[in-house]
Amino acid sequence: MIDKREILLVVDKAEDGMTTLDFLRLHGFSKRAVNVLKTSGGLTRRGEILRTVDRLSAGDEVKMAFWEQGSEIAPNPALHADVVFENEDYVIFDKPPLMPTHPSLYHYDDTLANLFAAKYPTLTFRPLNRLDLGTSGLCVCAKNKPAAAGVAVHKTYYAAVSGEIAEGGTVCAPIGRTGNSIIKREVRPDGKFAETLYKPVLVKNGRTLLEISLKTGRTHQIRIHMAHIGFPLIGDEMYGGDCSVLHSQALHCGKAEFLDKLSGEQISAESILPEYIERLFL
Repeated sequence: MIDKREILLVVDKAEDGMTTLDFLRLHGFSKRAVNVLKTSGGLTRRGEILRTVDRLSAGDEVKMAFWEQGSEIAPNPALHADVVFENEDYVIFDKPPLMPTHPSLYHYDDTLANLFAAKYPTLTFRPLNRLDLGTSGLCVCAKNKPAAAGVAVHKTYYAAVSGEIAEGGTVCAPIGRTGNSIIKREVRPDGKFAETLYKPVLVKNGRTLLEISLKTGRTHQIRIHMAHIGFPLIGDEMYGGDCSVLHSQALHCGKAEFLDKLSGEQISAESILPEYIERLFL
């Protein structure tokens, strides 16, 4: 099966005289997306093929057609994750903990990608933010190429850490690989710049629930930075967390917000704090 997504843009007065290429780039379409349109014949005006060098006039209707043919990811209809938002171009899942985002050597058919393949057999899985295996919460997925291009998702996370933190702060510490490890990371001078903002929202039982936002998006950034300042995430065995009450990191993506560039709509979604983190503060 093949899925088709058509997008119609109208040239306004300020765009009169622009080349089609400049017009498309102005509206956020990447060079790769433009090349796909050119080679597939999916770029038209008044029913005729439109070249990227052609100039446009105010009032012109530029139609773009993208075809999706699905992927080779094995569908698994037995999996479940709540859908908290959906439109023609995006779907936001509330991923449960211990569900991987992508298939891997040890997780071939139990991932969010397998669920997506079952729900949308004609579409390609394009997550715009990726959550670690043990991290729960919101995962934004684009349903087509133009929806995925150039979209920045602002996320707010909630983490339960050991120890009491009275005030918010910022961690700026570079992150790089630990030795030859494929997975583990650490703070190291030759690492990549990383910045994490945090503030306490609940302090109880010798633990703190933090609200966290990221200025950068390094692998395991929150987990590494909180351990670096002496407050490892509860359940995070890899980075020194207390695993006596939880066996995966207490980390949840609770808010996601981004601009839908195709509609101009600001999209936001929320996920309530899951029970497995709530019970740490009872």
